[in-house]
Amino acid sequence: MFPVTAALLRHRLRHLRRHIRFSSTAVSPSQSFHLPLNHPTYLVWSANTSLGKTLVSTGIAASFLLQPSCSASHFSKLLYLKPTQTGFPSDSDSRFVFSKLNSLSLRRRIPLSTSNYVLRSSFPAVESMGRIFEVGETGMCDLNFCEEKIVTGAPELLCKTLYAWEAAISPHLAAERENARVEDSAVLRMVEQCLTEEMECGTEETNVLCLVETAGGVASPGPSGTLQCDLYRPFRLPGILVGDGRLGGISGTIAAYESLKLRGYDVAAVVFEDHGLVNEVPLTSYLRNKVPVLVLPPVPKDPSDDLIEWFVESDDVFKALKETMVSAYLERVERLNGMAKQAGEVFWWPFTQHKLVPEETVTVIDSRCGENFTVYKASDNNSLTQQFDACASWWTQGPDPAFQAELAREMGYTAARFGHVMFPENVYEPALKCAELLLDGVGKGWASRVYFSDNGSTAIEIALKMAFRKFCVDHGTLLNFSESTEEENHIVVKVLALRGSYHGDTLGAMEAQAPTPYTGFLQQPWYTGRGLFLDPPTVFLSNGAWRLSLPESFPQTASEECGTFTTRDEIFDKGRDASSLAAIYSAYVSEQLQECSGVMQSAHVAALIIEPVIHGAGGMHMVDPLFQRVLVYECRNRKIPVIFDEVFTGFWRLGVETTAELLGCKPDIACFAKLMTGGMVPLAVTLATEAVFDSFSGDSKLKALLHGHSYSAHAMGCATAAKAIEWFKDPETNHNITSQGGTLRELWDEELVQQISSHSAVQRVVVLGTLFALELKVDASNSGYASLYAKSLLEMLREDGIFMRPLGNVVYLMCGPCTSPEICRRLLTKLHKRLGEFNRA
Repeated sequence: MFPVTAALLRHRLRHLRRHIRFSSTAVSPSQSFHLPLNHPTYLVWSANTSLGKTLVSTGIAASFLLQPSCSASHFSKLLYLKPTQTGFPSDSDSRFVFSKLNSLSLRRRIPLSTSNYVLRSSFPAVESMGRIFEVGETGMCDLNFCEEKIVTGAPELLCKTLYAWEAAISPHLAAERENARVEDSAVLRMVEQCLTEEMECGTEETNVLCLVETAGGVASPGPSGTLQCDLYRPFRLPGILVGDGRLGGISGTIAAYESLKLRGYDVAAVVFEDHGLVNEVPLTSYLRNKVPVLVLPPVPKDPSDDLIEWFVESDDVFKALKETMVSAYLERVERLNGMAKQAGEVFWWPFTQHKLVPEETVTVIDSRCGENFTVYKASDNNSLTQQFDACASWWTQGPDPAFQAELAREMGYTAARFGHVMFPENVYEPALKCAELLLDGVGKGWASRVYFSDNGSTAIEIALKMAFRKFCVDHGTLLNFSESTEEENHIVVKVLALRGSYHGDTLGAMEAQAPTPYTGFLQQPWYTGRGLFLDPPTVFLSNGAWRLSLPESFPQTASEECGTFTTRDEIFDKGRDASSLAAIYSAYVSEQLQECSGVMQSAHVAALIIEPVIHGAGGMHMVDPLFQRVLVYECRNRKIPVIFDEVFTGFWRLGVETTAELLGCKPDIACFAKLMTGGMVPLAVTLATEAVFDSFSGDSKLKALLHGHSYSAHAMGCATAAKAIEWFKDPETNHNITSQGGTLRELWDEELVQQISSHSAVQRVVVLGTLFALELKVDASNSGYASLYAKSLLEMLREDGIFMRPLGNVVYLMCGPCTSPEICRRLLTKLHKRLGEFNRA
């Protein structure tokens, strides 16, 4: 391998910076974290405790720092962090690194400036040092202990222990025993602060390496009890895994490696002490030579041995490890820097005009942790920062970090057990369990059958086929059916639907919606619009009051019923069914159906299809639930099957598991997708009543529903959906479920919602469940899906760590069913602040 020297590192970084000239953007300090990548940073993991993590950290430090000053591979600074230390002060890993580097510096006659800090410790740990400090609210003392040996102009080793406890036990036990608990967020903030301080002070001429050494094994608990592999996951720093060379060590090392990979970590190398068992051979085979496996000489067992000779003997191994670490870092940064340009050359993004997307505006996503993207910004010192996914990645997302890890485990298990298996005439546990949960949940009380497909649009296609068949059976148009005359016996069928609704991009689904930018000749030359499309009355929040807006097509008498609602709950009150407005709605729908039958004559309205309560892609409009309920009643009276398109609205998106609960009526057929799997993998279902199922029953296969997909009911999707369905409705795992169990608690701060609805830049607000949406006031030329009016507002919000994607002049925030109200409040606060700046611009 060609050696990666410090000089080469500087040259490569200069080259990358010269060719990446993006406009600088300010980064808000309120973002979840901000980590510069202008220097390599690694986590040091271990398969178990007492395997030599600190020895490896020390060896790496020596390899980076203790080179002759004339050497091209000379590094000038190394930061060693030990976030959690137990057994302090008698045991201190940061002091071990500090003292050994001092000894090695003398041995190699290379000057070295060293310092060791212990920032915070429990009171018992402080007391054992013979010191007295004031104890903080968390039970930790600001110790700020320091020992140092300063050599001006020499390479620098800076060691820091962030939190220390006296008991030589697991951090979570020590924290509990010594009444000195530390939250995960505090640990992460402290690590971020230390890394940022040291990494941002570096320049092209200051070559810095940062090591963050964990405690115990990969899955050992941190101070709060969270497993360390989960605790540090938001940073997703690449790792060095210290394996086990002893008997049984192959299994432990592989288990540790798998735990890290399952959580999305990159492991640059595996290194372990030689115990004469040649563990590196099966490990190298298992890793398929993709991850270097390095073997260190046996460590002397004599406690009096200062290990200096061992470090000297191990020097070649640590040099090889250094080469691996620097190479992996350079490859990562180079790849990240080139991704935006490469994406623009090879991708064809959906719903995107490429001419409007310059390279510097492409968001480079390194990873995801819960509700946040980790975004790479070349223009901001090659940094990683977090952005809240406020469009829920096209309305699919729901997991917090804990649930994401749970789903990853479920998917891994299912993939290993099943891979993919054929579905027709077969049964396997994930599909069966998923179907049972669906029928006992969103389909409870009406559905008896589950039809699996792959996405929302195809679920709609299936639903239309089901509804049309049911209509034909109920109205006797199939009485003379036979295989020989099938093509001759047919009628023309259409749908009843609402303007502004959206049911997908496939050809049949597009036919079931009114003309929109999605269905125009530019997009779909075959489109004819096979339906009766009604303008719906809508409800919205404006100037602090919920208001009803009726379309101009409604009779004049209806406008007299327009008014305001004191609360949002009034909008969903079924007592409105007895109102005069309900009678007006009923007469209007009946009249429209009657006129349609007269105009179309040979065509039949054979299905009602609606997006319950919220029209998503149509602009986040809330349709008056009373009107939709009346539609359902009128169609039932005419034996017209009812389809609920809950692809967007289902599974807690609007605060309930199914919007049938909000409407107070049930469909014959319903479609679900998106949030059903927690957003981890595509899967869709179409639920139907037994009567709908029976309409396909017969002696001929040609009467069956001849529709399917290669990956119908794929095991991974079904298993993930089953896990998500259970997780979201369980108060033990989703703390937003109310005590009654049927709804989510209010997630959006009422006072902020009222303020935003009264803002001079805002036309209307819709807030329900996990959705907060607003329409910006614009003139006619700036309204609609093609509007770019919101662009500058969204750019400001991305600077604040909020990733949003608009629907023209409609912008929205979308959280998950498990998102805390505090996070939602912070999102609204940032939006409210930026609205003021946007309005003044």
